[in-house]
Amino acid sequence: MSRPVIGICCAIEDVSWSSWTLLANVSPRSYTLTVQAAGAMALLLPPDDAAAEQPAEMLDLIDGLILAGGSDVDPGSYGARPHPETRLTWPERDRFELGLVHAALARDMPVLGICRGMQMLNVACGGTLVQHLPDVIGDDRHRHTPGAFGDHDVRLAEGTLAARAVGAQRTTVKSHHHQGVDELGEGLVAVGWSEPDETVEAIELPDRAYALGVLWHPEEDEGSNVIGSLVKAAA
Repeated sequence: MSRPVIGICCAIEDVSWSSWTLLANVSPRSYTLTVQAAGAMALLLPPDDAAAEQPAEMLDLIDGLILAGGSDVDPGSYGARPHPETRLTWPERDRFELGLVHAALARDMPVLGICRGMQMLNVACGGTLVQHLPDVIGDDRHRHTPGAFGDHDVRLAEGTLAARAVGAQRTTVKSHHHQGVDELGEGLVAVGWSEPDETVEAIELPDRAYALGVLWHPEEDEGSNVIGSLVKAAA
């Protein structure tokens, strides 16, 4: 049998190597390695305005979609003004991912949103974001050290896709973000919460076979089965 193909949306970043500094489409290698270890082929998807308008051609190449982490979502994507702490947005990436996820959900393709990707899933369904969580929870515990993942506990609702993907109702996760869900998008339900601050950490669409968003980074945890669950659904 051929391997299922998982599309991973790329970030846009200024990157440096050797004597070069260039704008590049990038993806941490942990995403592709985790997808491959789960038995699938990884295909990187750079932002593409033509595909944003007509996503079917690109979606026909893949069996499942990962909306990956990265820079802040442009508040214009959900009709808000930028918070002073909202920085480094790429509207072309947002347009591309919104086009893909709308079409993927319409064909009931398995979709997994990770960190920023969970936020994009919420925005795609008409939801909004908290642009700076410290304004709500009082501190920067979810992004306490620049360039490093922090660990915290997450509680998951019983019988949900999120709990099945994790394999338990409680888990310790690797996290690094300063934004989160505000108003839930249409059809989405909150199914996971961080402890002790109760930030929404997992959302899903119960009327789809597999549409899940997690605010943590399962690709950075060798013991996580979340991406494996996406691969299984895509197969």
